[in-house]
Amino acid sequence: MKSIITAVSGWVEERVDLSGVKEFIAHKSVPKNRHSIWYYFGGVTLFLFIVQVISGILLLFYYRPGADTAFESIRFLMTKVQFGWLMRSVHSWSANLMVLAAAVHMFSVFLTKAYRKPREMTWVSGMLLFFLSLGFGFSGYLLPWNELAFFATKVGTDIAGSVPVVGHPIMELLRGGPDVGGATLSRFFGFHVALFPAIFTVLLTVHLLLVQKQGMSSPIGAAEHGEEKTMPFFPNFVLRDLLLWLIVLNILAILAVFFPWELGVKADPFAAAPAGILPEWYFLFMFQILKLLPAHIWFIEGEVFGILFFGVAGLLWVLVPFWDRASQRGENNRWFTYLGIFVIVFILFFTILGWVM
Repeated sequence: MKSIITAVSGWVEERVDLSGVKEFIAHKSVPKNRHSIWYYFGGVTLFLFIVQVISGILLLFYYRPGADTAFESIRFLMTKVQFGWLMRSVHSWSANLMVLAAAVHMFSVFLTKAYRKPREMTWVSGMLLFFLSLGFGFSGYLLPWNELAFFATKVGTDIAGSVPVVGHPIMELLRGGPDVGGATLSRFFGFHVALFPAIFTVLLTVHLLLVQKQGMSSPIGAAEHGEEKTMPFFPNFVLRDLLLWLIVLNILAILAVFFPWELGVKADPFAAAPAGILPEWYFLFMFQILKLLPAHIWFIEGEVFGILFFGVAGLLWVLVPFWDRASQRGENNRWFTYLGIFVIVFILFFTILGWVM
C-alpha cells in the first residue's frame, strides 16, 4: 500500500511540482497567545459554508421554485423522501450557525485589531463575505414559500423601499414587480443558488489567499508581554481546527435531529399578516430599533433615519482599518476596543428586546 501511495505521489509530483506548496506548509506557523482560540472561528465559518453547499445541492434535487410548487416540493421532501426532513434541518441550522460563527470571527478580528496594516483588504473582503452571508439568509428565507417567510420578506423589502431616491427601484428589483409574488420567489431563488454563491466563491478565494499570504495577526503588544510564540500550521493548527469542526458537526446534528425545522403554513398573498411577524434573529435588532423610532426625527421620517443610520454605520465599520490610525501605527487604540464592546452589547440588547416584546 505504501509503495502505491509513493508511486502515485511521485507521478503527481513529476507533473505538477508541488514542492513549493509543501515548502510553504512545512514552514508556515500560527501565532500562539491567549487570543489563539479566536483564530479557529474563520475555519468554522468555512466548514459551515461547505455544509451549506453540500446540503443545498441535495435539496436542489427535490426543490421546485414557483408559487404553486415550492411549498409542496418541500413538504414532499420532508414527508416522503427518506431523511429529507433531516437534510432540510441541517441546511437551515447550518445557515444560522454560519452567520453566528462569522459574527464571532468578525468581532474577534475587530477587538484584536487584526485589520491593521497590511491586512486592510483581508478585513474588507471578510466584511463583504459577511454581508453576503446575510444575503444568503434573507434570500433563502422565502424559498419554502410559507406564511412567515412571505410576510417577513414583504416587511423586509418594504424597509428597503423606504431608502430615499434608490429605495423604490431596489424594492422592485428584489420583488420582480410592485408586490411580493411568484416573480419574487424566482428572483430570490436565482440570488440564493446562482448569483450569491458565485460572488461568494470569488471573494472567499481572495480572502483565503490573503490570509495565507499575510498569515494570522498577533495582538498588539504581544512581543512586549512575552507572548510572541508560534506553533506549526501543519499538523498542530490543522488538527485543532479539524477537532473543532467535528465538535461543530456534532452540535449541528443534535440541533437538526432534536429541533427539526418546521415548514409552517403555505403562504397566501391575499390573507392578513399573522401577528408577531419577526425577521431572522440576525436582523432582529435592526427591526426592533426601527419599531422604536418615532414617526419623525427632525425633518426625516423615523424609518428612513434608521435605515440611513444603519447604512452609514455599516460603511464606517467596513472602512475601520482606514480611520483607526493608532492601530495602524501599532498602538493599542482602547477607544476602538470600547466601541466594539458597545456594539456587541447594543446588538445583544435589542435582539433580546425584539425577541421578548
